[in-house]
Amino acid sequence: MAKYEPIEMVKSYSGKICEHSDVYFAKKGKTLYTGKICNPRTKAFSAEELARQEKFRQARAAVKALTMEQKTAYAEAFANQKKYSSLQGYMFAKEYEKLGA
Repeated sequence: MAKYEPIEMVKSYSGKICEHSDVYFAKKGKTLYTGKICNPRTKAFSAEELARQEKFRQARAAVKALTMEQKTAYAEAFANQKKYSSLQGYMFAKEYEKLGA
């Protein structure tokens, strides 16, 4: 394992980092992080995984199709909660819940 010295743009690395895969940058809430995918998937998706992916697509489409009144109602409800850090994430979670019911 090589020793990495973080550049100024990246404050820290954590976990295993290898040299044979691409680096990705991500943000979750207020935390920025990087990583590498060491062992990419090679097998086919199961029926359960495909169903989960389709449900995700439907929830994204439902969020995009919201009217201005619905978005305003979500914005008011979003202001009164602490769990989600973004309005988009809140709307997606609520639309995803509707698909599960």
